[in-house]
Amino acid sequence: MYIEITSSEEFEKLKKEPALLAYFSTEACNVCKVLKPKVVELLETHFPEMKMAYVKSDVLPDTAGQNSIFAAPTILVFFDGREYIRKSRSIGISELQEAIARPYEMKFE
Repeated sequence: MYIEITSSEEFEKLKKEPALLAYFSTEACNVCKVLKPKVVELLETHFPEMKMAYVKSDVLPDTAGQNSIFAAPTILVFFDGREYIRKSRSIGISELQEAIARPYEMKFE
């Protein structure tokens, strides 16, 4: 499950979680609609301690701008408020899983 962000303040607060994946998307992005359920499943299956924030860049342009988001989809992964991973546009699920696995295991296992 994910949290749909409604304000920049809410996002800044969530970034302080032990582990957060932020999924930035727009309403017009068809790739985003296909990729999002796969990312949700990835987190539920492999990274259950990680929270997911869903940010509509077209609805919250300030939040997107503050995080230097210029393309959809863009995924940011934070551990303890620090950005560890940034992926945009063409995102492979297995590639994303490999990128998250090491810092996640160091944090939670």
